[in-house]
Amino acid sequence: MVKSTPVLMAVASKDAVSINLHFGHTKAFLIYRVSADYCEFVERRAVDHYCQGHTGDRSALEMILQTINDCHAVFVVKIGDGPQEKLQQIGVTAVSDYGHEAIEASLLHYVQKSDWS
Repeated sequence: MVKSTPVLMAVASKDAVSINLHFGHTKAFLIYRVSADYCEFVERRAVDHYCQGHTGDRSALEMILQTINDCHAVFVVKIGDGPQEKLQQIGVTAVSDYGHEAIEASLLHYVQKSDWS
């Protein structure tokens, strides 16, 4: 059963066309409202860089978690295990299956194939 109630999805994108940024490299998440039959851009939410080379800035991660905690999922090219676990703890799913694909088509496909009954 596909969820018909719209949910918010966060996307890491440098061009607002495709999912093309690593979780820790994004300066802003694009927020979309998505249901089984529509996808609409809602807003851009600015964040600080989390990834600082091979380490992560803990305070930046906490800010990111607060910034996207109302989203069902976050779409990224890649994400480390630590941030992915933190997202899971707040109920946000990290999705990296759609890297470099068109945003709206990817979000719709994800919702349509998901079983949220």
